[in-house]
Amino acid sequence: MLVCPSTVLPAWRRQFGCNNRPDVEKPAVCSEINLGYCNDLDYSRTIFPNILGQQSRHEVESGAEYLLLSVIHGLLNGECSPDIRLLGCSVLAPRCQDLPSPAPSCRSACEAVRKGCGHAFEGIDMAWPYFLDCDRFFAGEQEGCHDPLAPLRGSPPGISLPNEPSTIIQFTYHSNAQMYSVLKRTAAKCSHISRTYSIGRSTEGKDLLAIEFTDNPGGHELLEPEIKLVGNMHGNEVLGRQLLLYLAQYLCSEYLLGNQRIQTLVNTTRIHILASMNPDGYELAAAEGHELNGWTVGRTNAQNLDLNRNFPDLTSILYRNRRIKRFRTDHIPIPDSYWFGKVASETYAVMKWIRSVPFVQSASLHGGELVISYPFDFSRHLHEERMFSPTPDEQAFKQLARTYADSHASMADNNTERCGASFIRSGGIINGALWYSFPGGMSDFNYLHTNCLEITVELGCDKFPSEEELYPEWLRNKEALLSFMESVHRGIKGVVKDEEGYGIKGASISVRGIRKDVTTAEEGDYWRLMNSGTHIITASAKGYSKVSKRIYLPAHMEKAGRVNFVLKKVK
Repeated sequence: MLVCPSTVLPAWRRQFGCNNRPDVEKPAVCSEINLGYCNDLDYSRTIFPNILGQQSRHEVESGAEYLLLSVIHGLLNGECSPDIRLLGCSVLAPRCQDLPSPAPSCRSACEAVRKGCGHAFEGIDMAWPYFLDCDRFFAGEQEGCHDPLAPLRGSPPGISLPNEPSTIIQFTYHSNAQMYSVLKRTAAKCSHISRTYSIGRSTEGKDLLAIEFTDNPGGHELLEPEIKLVGNMHGNEVLGRQLLLYLAQYLCSEYLLGNQRIQTLVNTTRIHILASMNPDGYELAAAEGHELNGWTVGRTNAQNLDLNRNFPDLTSILYRNRRIKRFRTDHIPIPDSYWFGKVASETYAVMKWIRSVPFVQSASLHGGELVISYPFDFSRHLHEERMFSPTPDEQAFKQLARTYADSHASMADNNTERCGASFIRSGGIINGALWYSFPGGMSDFNYLHTNCLEITVELGCDKFPSEEELYPEWLRNKEALLSFMESVHRGIKGVVKDEEGYGIKGASISVRGIRKDVTTAEEGDYWRLMNSGTHIITASAKGYSKVSKRIYLPAHMEKAGRVNFVLKKVK
C-alpha cells in the first residue's frame, strides 16, 4: 500500500496526495540549500522531504522538475526568468520553518506569475509545469505563506504578497527579437491605451519600434503634451534600453491595476518610448557580453557612425548668425549641405519622427557617467572644448535636469562616487558644452529645429552592467522617470485661434526675454515649458495681428496654466 508521509505534509498539501511515495516515513530534517539554481532564495535552509516528497538533494537534482528549471531560460528565450525559477525552487527547496512541515509559498505569487508568463509556454506549445500548480502546491495568505519572489521584488523576507497582483518584470537582458516581442505583447495587453509603431529601420534593416501610451492611442489630442524617451543610441550603452522596456511594462500593468498616479499620467499625456535607436550596435555589444564588452565596441551603428554626432549641426549656424537682427534662434532649417554627407538610417528616421510629432520634452538615456547634461552640447567658442554655453531656455533646462537628478536615488548626492568627472558643485547636472563639447548632437538638434527640450541622462559608469544590477538600477531610476514625464505638465499651454474659432497652425508663441519661440501644432495648440514668475507672452502669425498677455506662474503648480489667444486678420 502507498501512503503519504503525513509527518512532513501539512493539511494544505496532504489533501492533494504525495506523488505515490512508498510507505517509508523518514523524519523531516532541515539542511543548507546546495542547489545551484536555487541558491538566491531569500532563505538559506530547506527541508526534506520537500513539498513533492523528494527525500534528499540528490533526488531533487535527479528529478525532471529540477532539470526543467535548469533549461527553462533557454526554452523560453529568457522570458519570465527568474520568476519561474524562483517559484519552482520554492517547491523543490521550500523554506524550513518549525518542523515537521515545510513553509509553503503564496498561491497569489504563483497565480501572478502564471498570469504574466503563461503566454511564454503557449508560444512554444508547452504545458504549464505540473509542479507549479497554484492550487496544489501553494497556500493562501491566511495559512502563513511567504513570497518566493521577494529577492526580485525587493520585499523583506517573509512578507506575503498583497491580495492584488503586482507588476511582474523580467530583469534580464533582451535580444532584439525579445525586445520586439515584449513591446508588442505589452501593447496587446493594454490595447486601449497603447500601440506599437515603427519610425523606420536601422542600417541593417532592423525595426526601430516605438511604443506609445495615451488614453487615445494613434493620434495627437488637442492640448495633450507629447513626450519621448529614447534609449540605446549608442549600442553598447544598454541600461537605458532595458529601463525603457521595464517602464513600458510597468505603465501597462500599473494602469490595469488601478494605480491612480499612472492612470493620470497616461490619460493626460502622450508618451512615446523608443527603447533602442541602435539595434545593430546593440547586437555587437551583446555578442561580447557584460564581462568582455569594452568602452567602444557596438557604440556606433553598422556604418560606423556615431549617431550622436550625425545630426545637422544647427548650433554652429546659430553661433554664426546670432548677432544678425531678426535672426530666429528657433526652427532653424536643415542646410542643404548636410545631405551631402553620410546620414545614418537611424538618424534620418528620428529626424522624421520628431518633425511629425509636436514633442514638448524628451530624454535620451546613455551610460558612462552619472549626471544629467543639457544643451547646448556644442561650445559657443570653436576652440574651447569646455565652455558654459547656455540656451535661451537655460532656466527651463536646469529645472528639467533637476527634476530627474533629484528624483534619482543617488545622482544628486555629492557623496556619490562618480566615474572620473567631478560634478560635486552642480548636484548631478551640467551644461553639456561645459562638460565636453561636440557638434551634431541630437539634443541641440531637437532644441533648434523643433519645440522640443531634450536632456541627456547618463545612467552610470558601467555601460553594460551585469544582469544582477538591472533590478537595483530600475529602483534607482523608476521615480526619476515618472517625475520627468509628469514634469511636462508645467509652464503654459493653450490654443491660438482666429476670430471664427479655427485653430491657427504654425503661430509663434514668444516670451519676453527668451529668444526662442515655440510654434502651434496642427489644430493651433501649443505648450511652453517655463519656470515660475511673471512673463509677457505674445502670439503672432503671418496675416494676423499680434496679441500679448501678462501672466503670473506660481512656484508650485500641479498643471500647466491655460493661456489662449484669438488673433484678428490684418486687412
